[in-house]
Amino acid sequence: MTSPEDREGAQGLLLIGSTGSIGESTIDVVRRHPERFRLVGLSAHTRWQRLVEQALEFRPAFVHVGEACLGECREALAGSGIEVLSGRQALVDLPLRDGVDTLVSAIVGTRGLEPMVRAIRAGRRIAFANKEPLVTAGGPIMEEVRRHGVSCLPIDSEHSAILQCLRGEKPEDLSRIFLTASGGPFRGWSRDRLQQVSREQALKHPTWSMGAKITTDSATLMNKALEVIEAYWLYDLGEEAIEVLVHPESIIHSMVEFRDRSVKAQLGLPDMRIPIQYALSYPDHLPLQMEPVDWLKLGSLHFEALDEDVFPAIRLARAALRQGGGAPCVLNAANEAAVESFLEGALPFHRISETVERALEAFAGHSGESLEELIALDREVRQRAGSGDWPAIRATRDAKPRQSGNL
Repeated sequence: MTSPEDREGAQGLLLIGSTGSIGESTIDVVRRHPERFRLVGLSAHTRWQRLVEQALEFRPAFVHVGEACLGECREALAGSGIEVLSGRQALVDLPLRDGVDTLVSAIVGTRGLEPMVRAIRAGRRIAFANKEPLVTAGGPIMEEVRRHGVSCLPIDSEHSAILQCLRGEKPEDLSRIFLTASGGPFRGWSRDRLQQVSREQALKHPTWSMGAKITTDSATLMNKALEVIEAYWLYDLGEEAIEVLVHPESIIHSMVEFRDRSVKAQLGLPDMRIPIQYALSYPDHLPLQMEPVDWLKLGSLHFEALDEDVFPAIRLARAALRQGGGAPCVLNAANEAAVESFLEGALPFHRISETVERALEAFAGHSGESLEELIALDREVRQRAGSGDWPAIRATRDAKPRQSGNL
């Protein structure tokens, strides 16, 4: 048992999205390494009972909960000495609180954008699982990262793999990145067959255990499309140098190729605690008690080409990057709105990618020069995507060329 005195030198974590799958895995990492990490703050939206359980176990200074659950959460934590907060502005300001060294962003969607930017400007270390902020506002975010000199480390398994492969290497030696994808639950299906997909089928991922939105994105392969856009900003490569391979075993988490055609890969079991722990302990590899890969039992690894006719998400991501400006923001916002409609039963599965494509066409030419513009564009696209009301006249402003940055 580690005493409070022993934890004083531990890294203070603010975990937003603490009750989701990434949040729970982060909690487990903290539980295993109390001498290295301590939870200063926790945030959840509606699962206030689980938030209370986490708070009573780890005793953070504060928690943040959705306004609909504020009363119940405050009552449950009365007398604990834990401050209970709520509201959008309070969420955005959480990274400024005393004791926060690192923001662990496990919140779903673009709600994590403003807290992430606030944390960067405050000089906090960033460990991010949600792809949407960097997809929506990659240029402005990476500019903030460079300006404030902070560490911004990915938690997702693919970009964690790339980060590990690039350690000690010269950026100019990098030739290509290979992002691997399990293929999702509908690998090998035809376009016609996808028209019959149910919510239950889409949420049965063959490899990973994740929340409903991310699992749906994995079924459409939009999750991989978002990773392509992330890689574009993180590693200063053109989209043509970022490739996607279907790898159903999910043992190789990604690979990098250098200009001499040598290749590095990071391999391991599909367990999110590995990339989470690496982001928090970077550049150290802390011990993690789990079963190792049984290579003899595994036997072989397989790779397949991605069928972009059946799964057009990667093609749409590349189109958004080539279009530039606010196009990646449009892609992400339309996808979030479409996935929400699908999960509510209001939109067929095969219409998700169609909705994204229509949004990119309708909003072609919108620039994204500042965070404020992108936040406004995100809001407008969601509203239009939800109603099916697409603007009749496209904006004519030219988008500026991108600026990219390294981790």
